[in-house]
Amino acid sequence: MSENISAAWFAEKLTDRSIQGIAVETSALIRAGALPVGAKLPPIRDLAFALGVSPATISEAWSELRRQKVITGRGRNGTWVSGDRLAAKPERLASVGHYGKDVLDLTAAVPDVRLLPRLAEAMAYGAAAHDLNSYERSRILPELEEAARRSWPYEPEAFLATNGGYNAVYTLIHALVIPGAYVAIEDPTGMRLLDILEDRGARILPVQCDGEGPLPSSLEAAMKHRPVAFLLQPRVHSVTGQSVSAERMARLGEILRGHDTLVVEDDGVADISTAPRQSLGGLLPDRVIHIHSLSKTHGPDLRLAVLSSSRAIVDQIQSYRSFSAGWTSRILQSAGAWLLRDPATQEVLDRARTIYRQRRSDLIEALHERGVEAAHGDGLCAWIPVSSETFALVTLAARGIAVHPGAKFSILPSSHLRVATANLSDRCLEVADGIALGAFHN
Repeated sequence: MSENISAAWFAEKLTDRSIQGIAVETSALIRAGALPVGAKLPPIRDLAFALGVSPATISEAWSELRRQKVITGRGRNGTWVSGDRLAAKPERLASVGHYGKDVLDLTAAVPDVRLLPRLAEAMAYGAAAHDLNSYERSRILPELEEAARRSWPYEPEAFLATNGGYNAVYTLIHALVIPGAYVAIEDPTGMRLLDILEDRGARILPVQCDGEGPLPSSLEAAMKHRPVAFLLQPRVHSVTGQSVSAERMARLGEILRGHDTLVVEDDGVADISTAPRQSLGGLLPDRVIHIHSLSKTHGPDLRLAVLSSSRAIVDQIQSYRSFSAGWTSRILQSAGAWLLRDPATQEVLDRARTIYRQRRSDLIEALHERGVEAAHGDGLCAWIPVSSETFALVTLAARGIAVHPGAKFSILPSSHLRVATANLSDRCLEVADGIALGAFHN
């Protein structure tokens, strides 16, 4: 049973009557254990009277604590302490399970390490990078910018090196999006993208997709809310494996041209895709932020992605970065430039692309033979429709196979499995059997 906290007791503990002060001091009481998890907070009007402030002041303070996920509930049903930690955590990513060595874990859409290029020569080259160990906050090494420009899908004003693709998204969202702002994003989408937006306190507008990309009608509906940004994956979708058609990109550009919404293009799967690079940057150069990650193709420990946009937007993102490290390792940038120029690395990437596509295709074909419809495509995973996510997950778990429910990747109701295929080779038919067994539930 929850412990009810009296307004009088609470008021004695709070010395700062401002919105921020109430939030900070309440969080300190929670952290110290004076307000234990499960404690029911006094009604807003009672506490406001005891403190001599307006109910709106308490409501605003509680809103901040709800954003931090340390209290929950609202209105007549009451408010409770729901957590004793104030550090934000990515809720969707944090809910990923830990599986034993006997479980076939197909939850992580990560590259096969055997298909990544060797880094020794690149890192040796990077160790001699220009201006190594300088504290100058350089945005990108000229050699990395030059290497990136060779295959960039449009001619941008400015480039920026970041510590990976998700770091780029996290940084630009915090630099350019205020809490409470509307942000449109494909549905489904990467769960870490949703974690970033939810942590920022953005109001998410799901844009539904089909086999050609975001639906124009769904984007038009989202635009009625005047979102500050629209996040899309312009080449291959990291969750569904579907590619955005050139015709669909053109239609999306027509819709976005009539608004001032930022367009964030996350090319996270990158050159694993067989689809050509594309961007709305040529049409909307002042508002497009295009991100190209090297994690899936060249190695996650490179911690490297390249971002492009207008000079004004890159200035704002870099200004936010200056609160922390302020620049991406010159060693890693130089190593990345070496890899982008290296013909042998390109051969490794070409081979990996073929193998990833074959592994994904093998699973899709095996599912088709078992009566489960799923779409062919690219990337490191497959998006498979089922009648019940819970039933399918339990069925697969009983066979020692772990996958993700589609709900982790969606704001809207979902009936899918997200199955990682990049490392699925000799057990493909076994996985297809399990999925077919769990796909249909009356």
